[in-house]
Amino acid sequence: MTHGYPTGTAGTGPEPQPYGAPYEPYEPYGVPEQRTTEPAPAPAPAPADPPAPAKKPGRDRYLDLLRSIALVRVVVYHLFGWAWLTVLFPSMGVMFALAGSLMARSLNRPAWGVIKGRVRRLLPPLWAFSAVVLTLMFVGGWNPTKNTEDSPTWALLELVNYIIPIGAPPFPWHIGSQSGLLEDTWAVQAAGPLWYLRAYLWFVIASPLLLWAFRRAPWPTLLAPLALTAVVGTGIVKIPGETGNAVTDFAVYGGCWVLGFAHHEGLLAKIPRYAAVSGSALVMAFGLWWASGHLGADGWDLNDIPLAQATWSFGFVVILLIYSPSWQELPGRLAKWDKLVTLSNNRAVTIYLWHNMLIMATVPILDHLYQIPFMQGERAVAALDSTYLIWMFFLVWPLIGLTVLAVGWIEDLAAKRSPRLWPNGTGGNRRRRA
Repeated sequence: MTHGYPTGTAGTGPEPQPYGAPYEPYEPYGVPEQRTTEPAPAPAPAPADPPAPAKKPGRDRYLDLLRSIALVRVVVYHLFGWAWLTVLFPSMGVMFALAGSLMARSLNRPAWGVIKGRVRRLLPPLWAFSAVVLTLMFVGGWNPTKNTEDSPTWALLELVNYIIPIGAPPFPWHIGSQSGLLEDTWAVQAAGPLWYLRAYLWFVIASPLLLWAFRRAPWPTLLAPLALTAVVGTGIVKIPGETGNAVTDFAVYGGCWVLGFAHHEGLLAKIPRYAAVSGSALVMAFGLWWASGHLGADGWDLNDIPLAQATWSFGFVVILLIYSPSWQELPGRLAKWDKLVTLSNNRAVTIYLWHNMLIMATVPILDHLYQIPFMQGERAVAALDSTYLIWMFFLVWPLIGLTVLAVGWIEDLAAKRSPRLWPNGTGGNRRRRA
């Protein structure tokens, strides 16, 4: 099962600017001059310029842009399966770091209220997704108490993970037939993204303790997940089953989550940039070296190499955050992407949950192209076969847009906001700056 989900915020405030103009020393008289007339009165000082208004706290558009890039990369990775994308841009590490930064910001309020708010925002979109997936699986003839090593009672209890993602949800590895509307492994693909929600929920619950530890011992707390990954992600200590997978995920991305704390608390800003980049480069080089000796069936896919994923993602995220410009608005040419960045951040959970199913939904739609009269020739069929994935790529985005319209508003209800169909920051859908 591939790992692919998909929240971030402001860092430290701006440093105080020096007041007034620099001091200019005067040249003293060599011999005092005798004044013969009364000096003219000194001109009245010019009124001081009013202080510039403080910037309103709001979304950090640089972090929002990173989240949007991460979501697009996840969709592309799950569509094309290019292993090198996990090296080019480690999306999951980036998204966990952004979520950690936002969590640290929110924990200025009472922890219990913050945790309840985060869980409340997560669960309703999951319930909508689970209702569709479970209905399709049951209609397809799946019985969770059969073909399982667990007892029937326990197999039914595991369905709770479709409601509260504390563990791994059950699903059939094959359902339907290979000649059906969807391929017979569609349930595996649909349930694939749910690992992220489990890891996110664990991090949210653990964040008050993690932030407490970080503020008292920042460096041990920051580096501890890498040490844990070296233990549980390399086979030194093996934890069987889904418990082992959950612990490994927590360790692999724990460093990125705590890096979000470090960004918000200003620790990264205190490190000389050359030192941070040099240290990150060494950590990333170690990750690539480790990966080169532990390549799996998919080659350089870091999702299959926990220690390489942890170290590469850690160093990559440090570099992204150490250069964080904290934009209030997207600058220059990036401004034309403002609406899409706003939309994707407002519907990140919806996009992440549904994208795998929507990728599979492109197949039966595109298969109708083979029935068009002018597509019956061998050359036409060969051309469509060779470009099939590209057509899937172009088709999946309209399907994602339709899903955002259909169920995305559930994210607003979960956040106790008025439902919005297309929250891209324009008109009545303007993004909130809080």
